[in-house]
Amino acid sequence: MIQMVKTLEQFETLTSEQLATIEGGGKGICKPVYTGANGYSCRYSNGEWGYVVTKGNFQAATDVIATGRTFLMSRYTGPSWKQSRRLGLSLTGTGKELARRNYVPGQHGPNNRSKLSEYGLQLAEKQKLRFTYGLGEKQFRNLFVQATKVKGGTLGFNFMVLLERRLDNVVYRLGLATTRRQARQFVNHGHILVDGKRVDIPSYRVTPGQVISVREKSAKVPAILEAVEATLGRPAFVSFDAEKLEGTLTRLPERDEINPEINEALIVEFYNKML
Repeated sequence: MIQMVKTLEQFETLTSEQLATIEGGGKGICKPVYTGANGYSCRYSNGEWGYVVTKGNFQAATDVIATGRTFLMSRYTGPSWKQSRRLGLSLTGTGKELARRNYVPGQHGPNNRSKLSEYGLQLAEKQKLRFTYGLGEKQFRNLFVQATKVKGGTLGFNFMVLLERRLDNVVYRLGLATTRRQARQFVNHGHILVDGKRVDIPSYRVTPGQVISVREKSAKVPAILEAVEATLGRPAFVSFDAEKLEGTLTRLPERDEINPEINEALIVEFYNKML
């Protein structure tokens, strides 16, 4: 039985036979990159990221490592305000996160004057856009690959349009939810209809002209009514009827209508090196 591996030094002392036992799902060896409170993040030899859980019952933890049962890292579910401060961008769109403490979180946040490298700038820009829409890295990367197959326009803009066409994002743009996180939850819980049919897949791609509405049984959900009432304005590429609680993506957005603070060229440069 392999003991818990908590540091890179301990990992490097394992024999080839022991390394083979923590191979995960045919993806290759999962080499630890950094240790967290509940385990360690690792990177497979094929480039994918994973997470090995080591917290809790000791026997269960060693079984996790010995059998190679790893969990791929999914979308970020931690505090969004801390993430906004780290990226220097309001992920909720309200600006409240940066109004009080406009510096990175942590003990040395106010005095942090570190200068990012070219790669660091590209990575930060990619993370800004990914966390804005709340996607996991694998899903985000796959959508970028799909954008490379879109004809016409620039790659970066086509990528952003695909993100905007996600059902959870359209629900947010219509004002049926105050945040994209809330919009994703409404979709997952079956509150949203597309052309009269219930769709509970947040990544569903909306086409211009489709009618997005609230299910009749959900029309009196307080969170939805409060969101509609609190919405002061909507983008020009959507239309909405507050009485019927339904709206439409009337056309695809223009570049100056979505995320003007994002430099998509840096994201394209980042993935050009990775893919």
